[in-house]
Amino acid sequence: MKTADNKLHLNGNDRQDDDRMARDYDASFVMSDDYYKTLPDVQNAAAESIRGARVGIQQVGISNFRLPLKYAVSYRDEPLMLETSVTGTVSLEASRKGINMSRIMRSFYDYKEQVFSPELLREILDFYKRSMDTFSAQIKLSFSYPMMQQSLRSDLSGFQYYDVAFEGVVDRDDRFRKILYFDFVYSSACPCSAELAEHARDVRNVYAIPHSQRSKARLRVEVEPEAEVSIEDLHAHSLAALKTETQVMVKREDEQAFAEMNGAAVKFVEDAARLLHEQLAADKRIRDFEVACAHLESLHSHDAISVIAKGIPDGFRADFSDFKDLIC
Repeated sequence: MKTADNKLHLNGNDRQDDDRMARDYDASFVMSDDYYKTLPDVQNAAAESIRGARVGIQQVGISNFRLPLKYAVSYRDEPLMLETSVTGTVSLEASRKGINMSRIMRSFYDYKEQVFSPELLREILDFYKRSMDTFSAQIKLSFSYPMMQQSLRSDLSGFQYYDVAFEGVVDRDDRFRKILYFDFVYSSACPCSAELAEHARDVRNVYAIPHSQRSKARLRVEVEPEAEVSIEDLHAHSLAALKTETQVMVKREDEQAFAEMNGAAVKFVEDAARLLHEQLAADKRIRDFEVACAHLESLHSHDAISVIAKGIPDGFRADFSDFKDLIC
């Protein structure tokens, strides 16, 4: 703030508030090497300037940095450009002031012509560790992935979109973990409601409709280091386990088929979790997994949920808790 002697206090230092100071942006200014050398470097300031506890930070970086990246798709030869949200973080030693966050963003532009996969993340993470002098780093790419879905009985087809993420993690021992996330939306017809509806018809000749609801399963899968698992693979596992994926294009014959399919595959939320466990555990390429399911009840004002993990030592612990994120 200004004082009576017309001085401006900033960060504890007095600077003259000169009325002759330029107040217009100069778009023609060209920075020289000598000028660049005079720029203050707060990020790499002395460790003595660290504020707060002198401790390391497990993750520091950027979130929701968006850019288009290329991904391979099953229904065309050329890769598809998809808008991607990037979260990139590194660890920070207790003695360091900060990191160069723009370097995380710039690295993705260096790779923008490549087709992205979980395996490519290893190369980017190694660069992070070298260039930022850090002991661990991780990247997560989140995007919406289109797949063509054929209708059940008619000749229609349309694109179904899946929320997907690729995650790569490199620890202080340079061990690389590749993790895939996949959201699968399906219909869950309640077995109890189905039996009660049939009872009303058989015993009292009363027309009754069992309740069902739109539901979501989120798969988190760690792939074996030398193996590859595709988005299509995770979709196939989900479809084989749960059967009743929500539809895109529907005519009357498709709607009837969907009703029959729900009748053949009634399931509680715990059934859904166990069916997915059965499929994922049988895939030897998958080292570990966690599945979270939410059935958005049409009978109740609350949701039914379940979480299950493979159960390997030091693996995923089935500690998922962000169930509001499964609302679909």
